[in-house]
Amino acid sequence: MIINPDAPDPYKYETDYRKVPRQYLNPRIPHGRGKIKWQPFATLPEQFETIKQYMHDQNKVERPLLSDDQLNELNCQLHQALHHNRPVQVEFFNDGWIETITLEISRIDTLQLFIEGHTQTNPQTVKLSLLDITRIAQIEH
Repeated sequence: MIINPDAPDPYKYETDYRKVPRQYLNPRIPHGRGKIKWQPFATLPEQFETIKQYMHDQNKVERPLLSDDQLNELNCQLHQALHHNRPVQVEFFNDGWIETITLEISRIDTLQLFIEGHTQTNPQTVKLSLLDITRIAQIEH
């Protein structure tokens, strides 16, 4: 059976239209809808935002639980940093993420459970909850 009767001999029996030059193909064959067929999937931008948020939330971690010994060690390190005016690197839990900040501690409020301090680059006061602190490291000079 001859597929393309008007084409030269090498292309008469070719069944894959991609291997036949365009001038030998039937011009009445429709080209399809192209990119238009994908348009319905772009009508729900809220869905894309929701999926992106799920992917972002998937990497979050739970608040670490510290033992009594670890809490006592953190307490000692905080008080030493406060009394010696040493900057410390504080690792803390923030909305599913573990973040790190370098602080010079100016105040420890044990009643409301927070510390105040400031970074070396920014003189504004930073407040951190004592419940969110996971690790404290002394900075060596």
